[in-house]
Amino acid sequence: MRKIVLATNNKNKLREVREILTPLGITVLSQQEAGTSVNPEENGTTFAANAEIKARAVYEATGLPVIADDSGLCVDALDGAPGVYSARFAPEGEVCDKLLSVMAEVPQEQRSAKFVSAIALIDEYGSLTVCEGECHGMIGYEKRGTNGFGYDPVFMYGDRSFAELSADEKNAVSHRANALKKLYDVLKERYGE
Repeated sequence: MRKIVLATNNKNKLREVREILTPLGITVLSQQEAGTSVNPEENGTTFAANAEIKARAVYEATGLPVIADDSGLCVDALDGAPGVYSARFAPEGEVCDKLLSVMAEVPQEQRSAKFVSAIALIDEYGSLTVCEGECHGMIGYEKRGTNGFGYDPVFMYGDRSFAELSADEKNAVSHRANALKKLYDVLKERYGE
């Protein structure tokens, strides 16, 4: 069975990736399980660049194949912001309030947005493959729902926010799920039975 390190210790991301890749006979390890705690500075200007920075750092520390992702929210009315700075847009727990404040005067027809995820794979030879996924929606006018995290309560997918969707519903349509589906196809071609 092949082993791949997921460049995170986030249990939710780990569970999601394991569910998708285990059927390929791939064991997905957290960074902790792989014996490393590297946390490189994500100073890239794109999601793909930041994902590669994380993947390369963990690959260099472990020598094992690595998957890393970077994702965020791109709001059309804000020229794609917060984008790669999504996690630094406001203090933790305040991103939704800040976004709602900034968007307060923006009319409904200009509230389009998308979540973007880039997943970098560094294989056992050090070669890079990047898979990207998106999920399009709108920015709501208030926080709704208690599931999810980050911008989920204000990101409207149809008539519900991401925070109102169940984990299974969100995982079927999310930006990360869409990127992981592409990664699954790449890995199945390389390692599948």
